[in-house]
Amino acid sequence: MTNRTRELATFLRSRRERLDPRDFDDLPLRRQSRRTPGLRREEVAELAGVSTDYVVRLEQARGLRPSADVVEALAGALRLAPNERAYLFDLAQQRPRTADKPAATASPPLARLVADLSPMPAMLLNHRFDILAWNDGMAALLVDFGALPPAQRNLVWLCLLHPQVRAHYVDRESVVRDGIAHLRTAWAAHPEDQALNELIAEFLARDADFARLWAEPDVTINGRGCKVMRHPDVGEITLNFEVLTPAHDPDQWLLIFRPAADGDRTALEKLMAPTPAARSEGPGATD
Repeated sequence: MTNRTRELATFLRSRRERLDPRDFDDLPLRRQSRRTPGLRREEVAELAGVSTDYVVRLEQARGLRPSADVVEALAGALRLAPNERAYLFDLAQQRPRTADKPAATASPPLARLVADLSPMPAMLLNHRFDILAWNDGMAALLVDFGALPPAQRNLVWLCLLHPQVRAHYVDRESVVRDGIAHLRTAWAAHPEDQALNELIAEFLARDADFARLWAEPDVTINGRGCKVMRHPDVGEITLNFEVLTPAHDPDQWLLIFRPAADGDRTALEKLMAPTPAARSEGPGATD
């Protein structure tokens, strides 16, 4: 499992190296010749108002825990995006935490909401990407979640290790990247979550793509976008997705898929149509 101090060092170094010195008019050193990309450590130190030695020690993972003020200064110096800034605060263990434990089950109102969104595929996820609730549309699109062992009801696990779901995604690498970004930020926010640590360790050991992409400190989360799936029953289907965070449950995400075009809507309706056997049995059929 990734060590928090080493991850902080890697993250700071990667964000420093991606910056272009030409974008900083107030740096006297920016016009000097350079053999490496990005800003120098002394330039970041100057921008953040800390010593160069302090930045060096942070990037060498020498056990420092910067204060909230220093984290804020580093975030500004490195021009971090909001999600990157939040991730840095979590790595430095400076973001205020709630006393509540992360949810392992869906609250009844959220479970009803997921069901009410049918026929649009929807599911409720916790910070580990455990699937807490799903509707018929999502089951028809991906897999019969109810038939899976509880340990496999995890969206990243399914994308990485379930043969049927793996084959659904046309651009599987982008899906894995999105999952890693979510898991990385969740790991920083919930270092005490042993189940999450074990899950990430399993992915690192069992999936080469995950291990390769995990080594890149990317925390860019896509809460809205488009996914193209290849379903064995209806062929290729393009879906827009939206990720919403309930105000009362900020560690949970509501994932909703919507058809991107009329042809995709027709394909989704075909998936949701009852089978001939189900139509003949009727709603009152029993085993």
